[in-house]
Amino acid sequence: MLDFFTIFSKGGIVLWCFQGTSQFFTPSVNALIKSVILQERTGNNSFNHDALTLKYKLDNEFELVFVVAYQKILQLSYVDKFLSDIQMEFRNKYKDDLQQGKVSRQFDFDIEFSNILRAVEESSRQQAQKPKKMKTFEESQKSKKTVSSMIENKKDDGKGQGGKSKENKNKKAVKEAAVVVDRSPKPAKVSNSNGELSQEEIMLNRQKFMAKMMKGNKPESGKSPESPKKPKGKKPTLWENGGRESKSLDYSGAKPDDALVNGDSEQLIAEADLQLLGQMKGELKDMEPDSESEGEEEEEEEVEVKGSAQKKRGLGMFSALRNLVGSKTLTKEDLKPMLEKMKDHLIGKNVAAEIAQKLCDSVATKLEGRVLGTFSGISSTVKQTLNESCVQILSPKRRVDILRDALESQKQRRPFVITFCGVNGVGKSTNLAKVAFWLVENGFRVLIAACDTFRAGAVEQLRTHTRKLNALHASGGAQQKVQLYEKGYGKDSAGIAMEAINYARDSRIDVVLVDTAGRMQDNEPLMRALAKLIKVNQPDLVLFVGEALVGNEAVDQLTKFNQALADHSNMENPRLIDGIILTKFDTIDDKVGAAISMTYTTGQPIVFVGTGQTYTDLRNLNAKAVVSALLK
Repeated sequence: MLDFFTIFSKGGIVLWCFQGTSQFFTPSVNALIKSVILQERTGNNSFNHDALTLKYKLDNEFELVFVVAYQKILQLSYVDKFLSDIQMEFRNKYKDDLQQGKVSRQFDFDIEFSNILRAVEESSRQQAQKPKKMKTFEESQKSKKTVSSMIENKKDDGKGQGGKSKENKNKKAVKEAAVVVDRSPKPAKVSNSNGELSQEEIMLNRQKFMAKMMKGNKPESGKSPESPKKPKGKKPTLWENGGRESKSLDYSGAKPDDALVNGDSEQLIAEADLQLLGQMKGELKDMEPDSESEGEEEEEEEVEVKGSAQKKRGLGMFSALRNLVGSKTLTKEDLKPMLEKMKDHLIGKNVAAEIAQKLCDSVATKLEGRVLGTFSGISSTVKQTLNESCVQILSPKRRVDILRDALESQKQRRPFVITFCGVNGVGKSTNLAKVAFWLVENGFRVLIAACDTFRAGAVEQLRTHTRKLNALHASGGAQQKVQLYEKGYGKDSAGIAMEAINYARDSRIDVVLVDTAGRMQDNEPLMRALAKLIKVNQPDLVLFVGEALVGNEAVDQLTKFNQALADHSNMENPRLIDGIILTKFDTIDDKVGAAISMTYTTGQPIVFVGTGQTYTDLRNLNAKAVVSALLK
């Protein structure tokens, strides 16, 4: 039975409401609006909140939302049809008022609602009581099979009982049939009455083609064979400060090994490192793409090569149906070709296949029933809608301001704790050092807790970063800007983190950065240990470090990390992932789909983006720049 039904406009005005029980449904509807409709997650028309299941339907022509709620334990098969019938009845009855924008009036829809609900419930009851009719042989799939397909499908049926001999006999029969066909006499020459080439003409054309190819491989007279060739293809997109010259990456003159042995931290610093000081004060800069990443010459070459083919079939993601303009109401059939192209394009840009499908479904739900303008095409409308959806997904629902939160914790005389977690090899320790550099640049004292007690060299890596950061920000006093709290290997990481936080509180250190061991999402013992560390220490921020190179794996990683933190914490309100650090963003060119996949999976913002190898290569995510690279 239905507990609740409401019809409201996208502007927030409730037009009509039905409530079958005294339960309070406002939080559930608000959660639906906040988590689904505003976050562009309308691909699936079902949403669960507490003990309720909410199903909704959007009317894009009149900007209406129809929502029905019932108990989650019920299995009501008629709800989708009921929503469609209510939508059509409400549109037909109040079409004139909706077109004129009279949404503030009182809508009397009780009788129609009761009649439609009674009709669909009765139809569902009769359908459930009606015995199922068996299919005839002509209606079955077996009647549509050919003889050859039936022979091939007997391979699996004969296994274990002389199946191999039967399979070999079938293969032999098929081969003999093929030989019989191949032994049929072939004419030496093909008749030219139908415009076909003869065998001699085909051989002559092949000889001419081979001669032309051999001639093309030889250097032309008057030209040097060693003349440099112009590189073909597109140049990779370079994000701001993403590209570095090889000289800036040469640290051989610093001799870090000798510095560690002799205890001289100043030898860890190269001249290029001194230029990094003072660049990270204040808020982080937004990531911006290089507008000159693609040369005009390469674009002209592509136009010459693909020009003729593009006129025939319209290459590109948004070229189909370009000429369909006019006041047209969009249907699923109109959108299907464009959505298929959109899905393939997104997957090619590293968006997970599951997320790409959900994005396409969300765009289809948002556009179905919308009336196009006079000069609006389907292609431009779909692209604009996808652009808006992706920007909305990447835009954070809440602002993560670490500097503000760290200052607030400083006033309360307690350290601000950030925990870094993720799979192996994504760059947790490296990006932890970047965050530490940024915090030191803004006047905070930092304590790094070496809680990766599993990987060999993890503590030594953090020790090197600590010495280098202190050498860059030499205060001249007894207090160091960055300290390392470490207890070696093989210890309990949760206990080390607790001791580090207590030490930071006693020493008046502002921020604690907890480095954890890399672990695969399927490793239950390590995931249980991570959940214990977070439960015991309750950090202010839990950041998942993921690399921009992954596609489908991003969804699996984030889903299982969140699920493990929820399952192993044994808390009513467990701590989950609060934000994401996306590393190696300078290595993917325009394949930026991992940002969409990760944000869509958790709904949490991307706090930092790693765009290089130095301490200053840390940026805020620019949603518009990422979406522009995704859709080009």
